[in-house]
Amino acid sequence: MTTASERLADLGLALPPVAAPAGAYVPAVRDGDLVWSAGQLPLVDGQLLATGLVGEAVTPERAAELARVAALNALAAVAAQTGGLDGIGRIIKIVGFVASAAGFTAQPSVVNGASDLFVEIFGDAGRHARSAVGVAVLPLGAPVEIEVIARVAATTPA
Repeated sequence: MTTASERLADLGLALPPVAAPAGAYVPAVRDGDLVWSAGQLPLVDGQLLATGLVGEAVTPERAAELARVAALNALAAVAAQTGGLDGIGRIIKIVGFVASAAGFTAQPSVVNGASDLFVEIFGDAGRHARSAVGVAVLPLGAPVEIEVIARVAATTPA
């Protein structure tokens, strides 16, 4: 059976370092067998990949790519609480926030960038409940932000 880590590598991806919090919070919290990530932005090496509203300065297709990056950052935060990516047993729910131009209504297709990544990595255990929410603005002017709730794998110690 292929592990989540192996599937991630097969995609040509690696978990990034966990982004340092920009305030009085932590990147993820574990309580029993559940882990909640803080909202994660599409940062690479501490740099925001794009700014602006989706449907205006950022195309929906680009925003979906950015949601994928933000999802990878969220996975890194969760994995830090589970002993690694293979310590994640299931993705329970994600929330995707999309900084949306007036009249933009394709938030679900943007958040699919994150959802598709979780399924590619975890298979059926990556299928999740989800909310895709349009907002006026996000921190640092980011186009997207992703939160994750995950269940720890049964073999991962508390």
